[in-house]
Amino acid sequence: MGLRDYLRVARRHWWLPLISVVLAFGVALIVTLNTTPVYAARVTFFFSTPLASVSELYGASMFNASRLATYAKLLTSDEVCDPLAETPGVDLDAQQVRKAISAETLPDTVMMEVSVADRDRDRALLLITRLTNHFKNAVEELERPSPTEPSAVKVTVVSGPALDEDPIAPNPVRNFALAIIAGLVVGAVGAVSRELADRTIRTAEALQVLASAPVLTSVPIDEGSLFGSPSASALTEALRAVRTRVQCAAASDSVKTLAVTSAVPGEGRSTTACGLALLFAEAGQRVLVVDAELRRPRLAAFLGREGSAGLSGVLDGTAALEQVLQPWGAGLWLLAGGRTPPNPSELLSSPRMTKLVDDVRRRFDVVIFDCPPLLPVTDAAVVAARTDGTLLVVRARRTTSAEVTGAIRALDAVNATLLGCVLNMVTRKGPDAMPNYDSYLAGPKPPSRGRGGWRMQAVA
Repeated sequence: MGLRDYLRVARRHWWLPLISVVLAFGVALIVTLNTTPVYAARVTFFFSTPLASVSELYGASMFNASRLATYAKLLTSDEVCDPLAETPGVDLDAQQVRKAISAETLPDTVMMEVSVADRDRDRALLLITRLTNHFKNAVEELERPSPTEPSAVKVTVVSGPALDEDPIAPNPVRNFALAIIAGLVVGAVGAVSRELADRTIRTAEALQVLASAPVLTSVPIDEGSLFGSPSASALTEALRAVRTRVQCAAASDSVKTLAVTSAVPGEGRSTTACGLALLFAEAGQRVLVVDAELRRPRLAAFLGREGSAGLSGVLDGTAALEQVLQPWGAGLWLLAGGRTPPNPSELLSSPRMTKLVDDVRRRFDVVIFDCPPLLPVTDAAVVAARTDGTLLVVRARRTTSAEVTGAIRALDAVNATLLGCVLNMVTRKGPDAMPNYDSYLAGPKPPSRGRGGWRMQAVA
């Protein structure tokens, strides 16, 4: 994935990091509010060696620096912790006292900062005070060559013992910062994982690569009915693009019969078929739209015509074509599906279907078959094999790549000609949105009158 892909993922799944950050922030808030405060008391020791002369200064300094790690271990030894645990008012055992003590040597110095952490402010101050005395005496006694000689190391308190004003835990700023970072990381991982797991078709580029066929148009989500859409809307212009490409193909390859199908139900193929039929009729051609969905016919109800008699009657020999053709507006006729037969696939693959296709090809300029989906049944493949070309309707953000691949294989199995794909119901908002030309399609605005008289509005 490139930078653009990651930016597209961020725009598409921006809510995942947001939810993760909010949840992590809430957890951090709960933890902070329910954590008992811990207080720290500190003291700083300076270690020096009595010098006989100035020339011994460097050696004494190196001696003290090398022993600071030993003194840090001494802080948590039984020599120091046992007396502290026995101090009245401490009420801790030696192991608890040992855990409360921490030491840090200051770099490039012979100083050490010692801290004691406890949930009780007073006990923390009591421990650091008693620790100061016990530790100082323990070091000087251990560094004394003999009982009668002075100690080789002198321990001096240069800071403290003192209690910090604010508790060291919980640290709200640190907790909330970690929560934000953790939320962003978890949200980003979730967004990328969701993107990688999403196998739906979102863009025309992805569909074209997958289908190895041109994407004739991207049809936006239409909030109203096709028949209620204005003549210059994004929906009708998208379908006009399909009509233009089919007309160009017809000029060179004699494409008169067209099958409109999809991989699975609910992808908008019937709307696409009706829209194309209306636009071909609008261009002055004699158009027939055939409801080849014999299992669930719907074009008659869609166009407001009688659906009890139609294609199934012609194929089983109970009706003639002239008896079931229904005019719908100027230049457009409907052949409804008729009654649902028990054997739709057999009827659609019968010689009568071949004869019907040849007959309507002679009578009309354009014949559009609204076919069933390809994957559930074989009906659409049977019809597509008898037409001059096929349009595959794919619903954006719903049809998966596996379903498109299966549909292409079904068409290839019957040697059907795939003219191209139609990416349907493309969102008007978000990273996958198609360009919005509604303001241009609406036409120029009338001139408005300003203070100085009539002024013309700029038209893009």
